Amino acid sequence: MDINQKEYITSVFQSQKKLFAAGKTQPVSFRIQQLENLKKSFIAHNDAICEATFIDLGKSRSETEYAEIRLVLEELDYCIENLVTWTKPVQMPLSFTESGSEIVSKVTFQPYGVSYIIGPFNYPIQLTFSPLLGAIIGGNTAIIKPSENTPTVAGVIEKIVNDAFSSDYVAVIQGAIEENTLLLSFKFDYIFFTGSPNVGKIVMKAAADNLIPVTLELGGKSPAIVHKDADIDKAVERISRGKWMNCGQTCVAPDYIYIHESIKEELIQRFKSYIEKTYDGNSLGKIGKIVSQQQVKNLAGYLNAAKDKVIYGGGYNLETRDFEATIMDNVNWEDAVMQQEIFGPILPFLTYSDINVVLQEINFRPKPLALYVFSEDKDFADDVLNRTTSGDAEINSTIAHVGVHFLPFGGVGTSGMGKYHGQYSFHTFSHTRSVLEVR
Repeated sequence: MDINQKEYITSVFQSQKKLFAAGKTQPVSFRIQQLENLKKSFIAHNDAICEATFIDLGKSRSETEYAEIRLVLEELDYCIENLVTWTKPVQMPLSFTESGSEIVSKVTFQPYGVSYIIGPFNYPIQLTFSPLLGAIIGGNTAIIKPSENTPTVAGVIEKIVNDAFSSDYVAVIQGAIEENTLLLSFKFDYIFFTGSPNVGKIVMKAAADNLIPVTLELGGKSPAIVHKDADIDKAVERISRGKWMNCGQTCVAPDYIYIHESIKEELIQRFKSYIEKTYDGNSLGKIGKIVSQQQVKNLAGYLNAAKDKVIYGGGYNLETRDFEATIMDNVNWEDAVMQQEIFGPILPFLTYSDINVVLQEINFRPKPLALYVFSEDKDFADDVLNRTTSGDAEINSTIAHVGVHFLPFGGVGTSGMGKYHGQYSFHTFSHTRSVLEVR
């Protein structure tokens, strides 16, 4: 990073500080107009988004249109429709002092100021613009740093933002570690980070130096439990949909499966049949690309460390970054593939007979971002959820909760902190202020 880039980044931050201090971002009418501006620019760049995600991640147009475009636009419209209501002060019950004076109180919502949004590579559009919606509806300004691992998409993000906003309101800064380090040295009013736990620790440490509030959307090994009474076809289809999407690079993808021993063999055969049918006998090059050759090597390392446990797939192409939908069986917690979040299309199977042992194993480890349970017995499913902790959870489904903009989304423990989407984004990017008046 040369001196000119450093000066530019600093000037953008200072200009946003000035704009916010002038109160320009606070009127609700202004916020709604900015959402309309973003919507217009976002729609105008839909084709560019699809082309860029294909280049960087090999995403199909249909997947991009749903997971990257539609989800953002639906949440945007939801914010426009409800923002006036969300911003209204909440009147609290009337009370009295000992002398009989009335106490009138309310809760108000104030913008924090200048926010810093650090986007990830896996869903670079959705997971950058969804937090941006929160910053806008909260009345803040925003500096965005897209992931350097998806450079084509990062360029499109910058074009969308530049067409919609002035840089003293919302700006995109391109770069990698050096630029991020500089930005993290600034006294932002709020930081929103989506990415790995390791980088999340760096962000949180930097925020701590200036006592900046943060939201961390991280990840982890999200389990799926398939009980003996599960609808097997339903389980196979929905776990597959959640696992193979984006070549397994989804923070809430099922990371591994605990299968009841009584249905294990049948479930494995159904998985193989489903993959064969869905991808015409070969999924290589049909489920997206791994983000980098280094990550392909990491994934291949899991397979090489336990070759005898790979029962389906396992093929990959380092040069093109393609990787097959892969199943591993008889996996245990000592295997390399179980030591950290996989973030690729490898699905390890573990077997159980006693659900209590399964829950002990899950609870012994870091809290996952999501937990999935497949069972036709609601009491069983509820018991599993009641005895575990995860950012969010689903019964007889996977990853669908991320696309529901009226539900809060986020992690717990090492899988993250803070919730967002829709009204929860408004509260995340707003300081809740109590106001009391004695009459």
